[in-house]
Amino acid sequence: MNLRQRLALLAYGVLMRLLAPLLLVRLWWRSRQEPLYGQAMPERLGFGPATPPGAVWLHAVSLGETRAAEPLIQALRLLHPEVHLLLTHGTATGRAAGATLLDPGDHQCWLPLDTPGATRRFLQRHRPALGILMETEVWPRLLHEAQRAAVPVVLANARLSEKSLRQSLRFDALLRPAAASLVQALAQTEADALRLRLAGVREVRVAGNLKFDQRPSPVLQAAGESWSAGLARPVVLAASWREGEDAPLLVAWRSWLERRVAAGQGRPEPLLLLVPRHPQRFDEVARLVTDAGLTLVRRSAWGDGGPGALARQAQVWLGDSLGEMPAYYACAHVALLGGSFAPLGGQNLIEAAACGCPVFMGPHTFNFAQAAEGAIAAGAAWRCADLDAAVAAACALAERSGARAEAGVAARAYAGQDQGAALRMAEAMGRLILPTASR
Repeated sequence: MNLRQRLALLAYGVLMRLLAPLLLVRLWWRSRQEPLYGQAMPERLGFGPATPPGAVWLHAVSLGETRAAEPLIQALRLLHPEVHLLLTHGTATGRAAGATLLDPGDHQCWLPLDTPGATRRFLQRHRPALGILMETEVWPRLLHEAQRAAVPVVLANARLSEKSLRQSLRFDALLRPAAASLVQALAQTEADALRLRLAGVREVRVAGNLKFDQRPSPVLQAAGESWSAGLARPVVLAASWREGEDAPLLVAWRSWLERRVAAGQGRPEPLLLLVPRHPQRFDEVARLVTDAGLTLVRRSAWGDGGPGALARQAQVWLGDSLGEMPAYYACAHVALLGGSFAPLGGQNLIEAAACGCPVFMGPHTFNFAQAAEGAIAAGAAWRCADLDAAVAAACALAERSGARAEAGVAARAYAGQDQGAALRMAEAMGRLILPTASR
């Protein structure tokens, strides 16, 4: 590390120390809506119970990364059943999902804030044999302290968009040493691998995308299919909808309904199933729907009994539950991809395909570029210029049972075409795990 890089790391550490109180206050504030954020707060500073040394530490920041980590965890256990796991997360949804993946002897905690003291204490308390960071989680101070503590760290299911590469190069003095400290990056695609090398990662392998190895829950899919069967009307899912996309969606949906009535089209009117990506926005989105003059029923209102008569007549369902995306995809006949109609990079569309739900996406899918283009080529997805066009196209397909069934078959075929990434990644990590397993 040269002088410029050392000064950048020092300045970053000072900045993170100054920001730490504000970050903790922000977490406390979020805990008012999501109580899990208020639990085990000392772990954010590297305190909390110590765990036995030698575990495989896997960090999955949020819900999407935790779901993607599940097949990798299964593969690691298959190849190395004697190894215990330490799971860390940054969000409440990630931690809640991660708790379901724990076996006896495994542990779970928050990832500490990226300050020198917190990261050092975290590594001293847990002394993992190997660190695995999921997808894009490159933290300069954490990686610096891991290198000092002789903890090898791998970036798994790694992806790096052109936009993120440009940002990385802008802070090259800080981020290049962090990238170079990784012992390996297991990239999703050749394009990701090229960008990771340009960012400074020394050893990069293309291993594929773990999301192709995810298998949706049959129980949840059956539940979603039962909701849809009781409706006798088409269902359009707005999947993992992001802030800034809600109002344009509701405007486009109402405009499409008005054009439909003006054209003399009768019932059944398609149902909009709106699932916000972040749970703290459930109430806000509910207000936006009612303010738009649309009748609303929330998923939480019917519990395990299935939607009642009032829900079946509503214009919009709000998916205000956690961990039920396979049910929502199975309920829907077609989906609109959240994060792709504003410049947010899109969402994972492979889960939709695995549930047999074709997708309409907007122009912004840079975080999942290859998956998006692959789905389009397979006939499992279509790209639209804006929400007006996407709503019209999605509703048209949802109302044509033969065409949507054909698209659903194409979607499932696409989702099953590139499996095996979990085992490839677990095997690539074997040389780092085996010395620990023999202790």
